[in-house]
Amino acid sequence: MPTIKVMSAGAVKAMVAALGAEFERESGTSIDYNFGTAGALRDRVKGGETADLVVVSQSGIAELARLGHVVADTITDLGATVTGVIVREGAAKPDISTVDAFKQALRNARSIAYTDPKAGGTGGIMFVALLQKLGMLDEVNAKAVLGKGGFDVSQTVADGRAELGTTFLSEALPVKGLSIVGTLPGELHNANTYTAAVHTRAADRAGAEAFLRKLVAPATRGRWTAAGLEPAFPG
Repeated sequence: MPTIKVMSAGAVKAMVAALGAEFERESGTSIDYNFGTAGALRDRVKGGETADLVVVSQSGIAELARLGHVVADTITDLGATVTGVIVREGAAKPDISTVDAFKQALRNARSIAYTDPKAGGTGGIMFVALLQKLGMLDEVNAKAVLGKGGFDVSQTVADGRAELGTTFLSEALPVKGLSIVGTLPGELHNANTYTAAVHTRAADRAGAEAFLRKLVAPATRGRWTAAGLEPAFPG
């Protein structure tokens, strides 16, 4: 049975895995999944690791294309997800309707989970930049519970190891025991697009391109939306 290697950021893991399972049944090709943070995967490719299909942030794919690691004419945007605030299921939801309300929610929380930016997670890097903008980085980090990625952050909140969390909604929705408070308010609202491309040294370019077509099939758009991702490909 042929196998393709897919390196994928965690923000789109749910859809890559779900559509990958269907692709395996339909094509007879198996998938060797390599999930991680977008930054860590980008750096692995830059360091010489090969794959058949690479799925990281839009900016990460652009960088890999400039360096000649991915085939430019295969670059395809998959979907965008937004940063949200989460609490444990059944817990009181704080007011985050305005920037000031969100700042107060951060101050009131006994502990706050977010992705460790040193792990290369896009969500964590963006949240640190937001905290710096708000002048609250040191205040939040004094009670921060850092996760390896968005799924880890979501599980930390669901398990009660952090009172409040922030991560991409696409990484929170698959985790049981959570409640979504909402997206970041006003000027803090942000979205990040995830993009796929075939590696220039793909062992099975045809297989990678076939799976990419599966990922962006118009019929899958509703499923991307349900997974917390706004489809970036035409219907």
